[in-house]
Amino acid sequence: MMTLINRLGLWLSCLAFAAVAEAAAVRYYELPRGARPHDVAPDPKPGGAVWYTAQGQGALGRLDPINGQVEQIGLGEGSSPHGVIVGPDGAPWVTDSGLNAIVRVDPATHEVRRWPLPGTAYVNLNTATFDRSGRLWFTGQAGFHGRLDPTTGKVDVWKSPRGRGPYGIATTPSGEVYYASLAGSHIARIDLTSGEATPIDPPTPNQGARRVWSDSTGRIWVSEWQSGNVSVFDPATRTWKAWKLPGTSPRAYSVWVDERDKVWLTDFTANAIVRFDPQSETFESFPSSARGANVRQMSGRAGEAWGAESGADRLVVVRY
Repeated sequence: MMTLINRLGLWLSCLAFAAVAEAAAVRYYELPRGARPHDVAPDPKPGGAVWYTAQGQGALGRLDPINGQVEQIGLGEGSSPHGVIVGPDGAPWVTDSGLNAIVRVDPATHEVRRWPLPGTAYVNLNTATFDRSGRLWFTGQAGFHGRLDPTTGKVDVWKSPRGRGPYGIATTPSGEVYYASLAGSHIARIDLTSGEATPIDPPTPNQGARRVWSDSTGRIWVSEWQSGNVSVFDPATRTWKAWKLPGTSPRAYSVWVDERDKVWLTDFTANAIVRFDPQSETFESFPSSARGANVRQMSGRAGEAWGAESGADRLVVVRY
């Protein structure tokens, strides 16, 4: 008969095995030195290409996650690409702050097409999202948000209601578009017809809303840079709830919600990717193997959470 001590030993062994298995689910991919990857966008298809912005080299990168092969496509003189998303056409779309333009790269031919923003104002382009009509919405940290209609090529830009700060942007399953204002410490909902944005203030003052993402029910999750919280806004009830990330003085940079409605964040203080389970209200940490990894954005596809380690010139994936 198994003694209590033996049972305890077996239980501890199982825990250790689980920890090793969890660690083994993390993989890193080396990129060219000096790439300084900022954002990452995996193709939704399993095993498909993973795109990233090589901000330090004015290029869009493509990783083959099967063999680790990397290639980079120059976007033009003066390029400083920030965000990248995979559009409904399967192509990577880039918000390029250096070019002050929206850029599309053909995934097969690597042809680069640019849509410069109208006028001469520098908006400090940040991130983008597509609405359900196939129009691309984008943010500019200098205090702007805008829209590109790829079918007509028309670009519209609006001044954001509270000036500087628009950063992350996301679309809900029902088609609504929200952005986060880092400098303004709020989120805002964009009217898709008029282009006007309506700020929504969180209960935590000066929280530094950096990025947003929607879960499957349309709730808006927010990474709060200055407060170190992850918060959620429910548009149906107009209510907020927030949780502090674990550790001392956390700095929540990015947020992404997976297909199971688990919330993925990055914490600059802990140098880690953090997974939050809203049901159990618990956190799980995946520290980087490199110092100062600085994952500024996360995205993913079913079973995979991807991040760009801008401080280590690597991409990281947690397969779950």
